[in-house]
Amino acid sequence: MYSDTSPITFPGLGIEIDPSQGFTIPGTQFEIKWYGVIIALGVLLAVLYAMRRAKDFGLTGDDILNMLLVGLPCAIVGARLYYVIFEWDRFFGKGIPWYQFLNIREGGLAIYGGVIGASLALILYCGLSKKRRAQMLPSFDIIGLGLLIGQAIGRWGNFFNREAHGGVTDSFLRMGIIENGQLIYVHPTFLYESLWNLIGLVLIHFLSKKRKFDGQVFLYYIIWYGLGRAWIEGLRTDSLYWGPFRVSQVLAAVSCLLAVGVLLYVLLVKRPDPANMLVNRAAASAGEPAPEETSEE
Repeated sequence: MYSDTSPITFPGLGIEIDPSQGFTIPGTQFEIKWYGVIIALGVLLAVLYAMRRAKDFGLTGDDILNMLLVGLPCAIVGARLYYVIFEWDRFFGKGIPWYQFLNIREGGLAIYGGVIGASLALILYCGLSKKRRAQMLPSFDIIGLGLLIGQAIGRWGNFFNREAHGGVTDSFLRMGIIENGQLIYVHPTFLYESLWNLIGLVLIHFLSKKRKFDGQVFLYYIIWYGLGRAWIEGLRTDSLYWGPFRVSQVLAAVSCLLAVGVLLYVLLVKRPDPANMLVNRAAASAGEPAPEETSEE
C-alpha cells in the first residue's frame, strides 16, 4: 500500500512537496478532505463557465442551475454505484457491514459512473417535459465542456490522496512516493489526465463556436476524453476490472469510436443546417441575429 503521509517528489522537475490530505475546522474534530474541496472547486468553476456561455447554446443561467440541481446528486450516486459494482467483494464480503458502501469519505468514486448518472438524469429531466426536450442536446454540449473543467481540476484530489497513479517508470515526469516502505517512481496518471482535459477544454472551447448541430460538442467531449482515458487507464495500477478487462479503458475506447462514427455520419450524411440549432431558432423567432453574429470576437 502507498503511504498517505509521505512526501511526493518529481525529480525530473526538481520538485518535492508533502501535502496534507485535509484540515480540521478550528474548535472541532471534523476533518475536511482536500479531495472534496478540489472536487467542489471543479464543480463551481464548471458552473460559472457554463452560465457565462449558456446564451451561446440557447440556454439561460436558470437552465444551468436547474441542470446542476438535477444532475449533481445523480452524478454522485452514479459514480459510487459504478465503483461499488466492480468492487463488490470489498463492500459486501463476509463480515463487512452492509452500510459500508455508503462511506464515500474512504474513497471510491468513478468518473464514468458520474457521467452516466448525470446523463440519465438530464435525459429524464428534459425528456419528461415537451418544453425542455429541445434543450436536451444543447445541455449535453455545455455539460461536456463543464466536465472537462471539473475533471481537469478534480484529478488533483487524487494527488493529495496519493492515489490513482500508474506503474513504475523512469520517465521525465515520474513521481516519487513511498509504497510498502520503499521509494518508487511511478507514472503520475492524475497529472496526465488533468493536462489532457485542460488541452481538450481549450480546443473544444474554440471548436464549439463553429459547431453545426446541437450535440456536436458533447461528441467532441466523448471522443477527446475517451481517447485520452483509453491510453491513461492502461498505465494505472488501481483500475476496476471485469474479468481480464479494465472496465473504464474498454468503455473509453468503445465510446470514443462510437462518437466518431456518429459525428461523421451526421456531418457527412445528414449534413445538418446550423439554422436548426436551438440558439439560432430562438434568435430567428425573436427576430434577432444569432449570438455568433453579434459577437465582438
